[in-house]
Amino acid sequence: YGYPGQPAYGQPPQGGASSPYASGQQPYGQPQYGQQPYGQPQFGQPQYGQPQYGQPPQAQYPGAPGPGGPGGSGQSKQRMAIIVSVVVAVALIIGGGIWFATQDDDGGGSEAKGKDKQSSQGGSKGSSGGGDKPAEAVDAKLLNKVPMPKVSDQVTVEGMWVTDDAFVKAGVYKIVGYPLSGGAAKWTIPLDGAVCWSSDHLTKDGLTTVLYQEAKPSAADKYPSCTEVGLLDLKNGKMLWHRNVKEGDSKISFDEVTIGGGTVAAGGTSGGAAWSSSGQALWKPKSGEQCSDDGYAGGEDKLVAVRRCGDYDNPQIQVQTLNPKTGAVKSAYKVSQGIDYVHVASTDPLVIGLDAGDSTGSAVSDFLSIDDSAKSGKVLGKIGTENGKYDAKCESTNVEGCRKIAVSKSAKTLFLGSEDRTDSSAATANEVVAFSLENGKPIGKTDGVKGAALTPLGLDEDGSVLAYQESTWEAGGAVWRIDPKSYAKTKLLQNPVTSHELESKFSPSYSEIIYSAEHLYLSDVYASKPSGTYDRDDPLALVFGAS
Repeated sequence: YGYPGQPAYGQPPQGGASSPYASGQQPYGQPQYGQQPYGQPQFGQPQYGQPQYGQPPQAQYPGAPGPGGPGGSGQSKQRMAIIVSVVVAVALIIGGGIWFATQDDDGGGSEAKGKDKQSSQGGSKGSSGGGDKPAEAVDAKLLNKVPMPKVSDQVTVEGMWVTDDAFVKAGVYKIVGYPLSGGAAKWTIPLDGAVCWSSDHLTKDGLTTVLYQEAKPSAADKYPSCTEVGLLDLKNGKMLWHRNVKEGDSKISFDEVTIGGGTVAAGGTSGGAAWSSSGQALWKPKSGEQCSDDGYAGGEDKLVAVRRCGDYDNPQIQVQTLNPKTGAVKSAYKVSQGIDYVHVASTDPLVIGLDAGDSTGSAVSDFLSIDDSAKSGKVLGKIGTENGKYDAKCESTNVEGCRKIAVSKSAKTLFLGSEDRTDSSAATANEVVAFSLENGKPIGKTDGVKGAALTPLGLDEDGSVLAYQESTWEAGGAVWRIDPKSYAKTKLLQNPVTSHELESKFSPSYSEIIYSAEHLYLSDVYASKPSGTYDRDDPLALVFGAS
């Protein structure tokens, strides 16, 4: 395959297939947290993909861009950059800074009684773990808008990050750094073509990676291929290097890219390739091989591959935890036959998503928690989404891209929102339900709020669950925290109702959302030509905060 010293990469592990799925769901039980802490909180947040440039998105929502023409890699990716500014004692790759939780409307939560005092605790990348929580919820206002670029056709602009001193957003053929509260650009990194995919993971040094097209569209080539992989330094506003892989005279196209354990890895239907942080090639696809990497999932010090072997119509898929420096397989879980695509929702702990009969279009029917400490991976628990009873979303064909979930390593728990009952007479629009990663059983829940669903998005630096409450005609959106053991909820930030219409154009399912240092950032993943008066003044991004 091309991994140094790893000729057997992709072969089934010794000892046969791993254990079968865990038993079915049980009624809500009491929290079972007598065990010792499992470790530090999950560093990265669920990614979310977007359709390749020129590809139609999987679903539409009010204000969403319409489908584009054919082209690209044929993948459908629409991701939500839900990023958490988490720097634990060992941290270092983080996914932006988000803090969320739930509301106290009939749900037993709390909200501080005061609207001017803010926490001294920053949520931006590079901050230290721990620290005091905000004493009061921030009474936010709309601080800034990034205008929508003028384009004649839909262009992918997926990618948003927050550093210590910059809010960074992908634009049309560029990456732009803005002041934390928005405003005029501080710096710009030009790209040869449109962004195809961007990693949410950000190292302690401010490094992240993007996949972009080899050129801008032209009359001769309206849909250039996604061949270029770039390593970005967002602290200094520079591209450190960019690479591509050739097969003969042609460049290989990729579908997604990530960074984990200091390695940049890109994968797709043509196979996978990887580079060190210095740009040295580590491995690449080989022509004629019977196995290939669909893609990779990154993390602080982990890199996980989804490896496809055999017949395309009846593949054998393995989820393989790799040595990021060499590509050597440390552990492999053999997925049951009949599963066509596998998603990695978390690398540490390892949680994967499968579609074994989902009918909602979410591309995930079950999450499996995998023990990858031994050579042969073992299923610990199975958590079913039950055809929409629990709300999660993974990309149909991509490895990273699961969203609307939170994974706590220290609490050994997966958090999912229940189905949205906003249009019903229910006291709350939904709940956030906690499932044990040890056995897949539900172990607790947090009541939501009336009128707007809560969406779990990740963890804060102390390991609390973060959630976003969407805006309504009656109220702006909000940021909440959920304690991962008691399930109590506390409001962190409240947006004004005066900007609810603008805020409603950004959805947790299709937009990028970052909460960092008491600022909330919302951005689109497309630059689009307005189709009418409704979206004529749509912004590319919004910044909320007290100041």
